[in-house]
Amino acid sequence: MTNQPLPLEQIDSGPFAGIYTLTLEQPGKPVVVLDLSLIQELDAALARVPSSARGLVLRSASERVFVAGADLKAIQELDDDQLDRYLAYGSAVFGRLSQLPCPTVAAINGAALGGGLELAMHCDGLVAAPPAARDGQPGKPYPVGLPEAGLSICPGWGGTNLLPARMEPEAAISMTMSGTPMLFDKACEAGLFDAVAADSSSLLDEACRWLVAAERLAPLPRDGAPLRWVGRSSTAHPLVRPHTARQSLESLQRLQAADTQGPRAAVLAAVDAGLSRGWQAALETERRHLIRLRSTPAGREAIANFFAKATPRK
Repeated sequence: MTNQPLPLEQIDSGPFAGIYTLTLEQPGKPVVVLDLSLIQELDAALARVPSSARGLVLRSASERVFVAGADLKAIQELDDDQLDRYLAYGSAVFGRLSQLPCPTVAAINGAALGGGLELAMHCDGLVAAPPAARDGQPGKPYPVGLPEAGLSICPGWGGTNLLPARMEPEAAISMTMSGTPMLFDKACEAGLFDAVAADSSSLLDEACRWLVAAERLAPLPRDGAPLRWVGRSSTAHPLVRPHTARQSLESLQRLQAADTQGPRAAVLAAVDAGLSRGWQAALETERRHLIRLRSTPAGREAIANFFAKATPRK
């Protein structure tokens, strides 16, 4: 069966004319999950983004989440070589997103966890909407973060090196090491989002406004790594936060893990690899540790418990 590209649409008129929207969708599923099929569809859609595009908004068709996370079934069931290829392919597709010649922004309308947040952070900007109100009541704050360490594994698509470039580095590394996501309000306070829409109905317009502003800045560095990651120089672009690498190095020194084999150590190793040897080294380090950790007794048990909780009792 041939995978179909995800919906890619051009805005034809008005101040946002020439901007494209790419919608993540999995018809028939309650939430969007980053499985192999979706990544292949994303790959096909990105290949169709024209070089003339003014900008790209990555958004989700799900009303409940942006992306719930990666496909844990694949992480549980694939053999080591298969999992390495799967993770490397995902990194290559996400890399294609990060290297588009136009500015890119993720429009986050709900939970963005694990691989979902990693995908979003490959965009130049993050714009979010508050939780949608239901039945006249304020919406429940949704989670945003990298929860992998809570499953005794680690991120596999660059999250260790991406999150510390978008908020205070020590806090980002600490949360990744513990697998603790933030709720929407805390993510706003942490400065994770570049802009916040008034409500979900205005999210697309807010994301487009951010793209128009980004379009007026200096040319984007497209050198094989996302715009915002811990190894990016603070002088590379106006959107890059200053002193990220220095602060992260200081954080590493303060956060040395006593456990040299668990997910905390894996996160530190990946950040250190990125800062000392570059973006690709960070990705390779994450993959190596994720493949190892998912096969440890703690990793197997944690993932099995996750599926046990997610399976309704008969």
